[in-house]
Amino acid sequence: MAKKKKSEEMLLVGSKVRAEVKEYGLNFSSDALEGLNHWVHFLIEQAAHRTVNNKRKTVKQHDFMGFAE
Repeated sequence: MAKKKKSEEMLLVGSKVRAEVKEYGLNFSSDALEGLNHWVHFLIEQAAHRTVNNKRKTVKQHDFMGFAE
């Protein structure tokens, strides 16, 4: 089984996320960035589980969509 991280390291670049949201004329709070980061960690965890369940060692694009099927 894939190893589980103990803490959620920030995987996103805040300035890039804020700039993207700014394109919609909106602001992006730091707690929203933390929430989005948590969601990214969840997606990675689900993709990792799907990869292991399919007896592979490489996470592929479709692994990120597979948990919602």
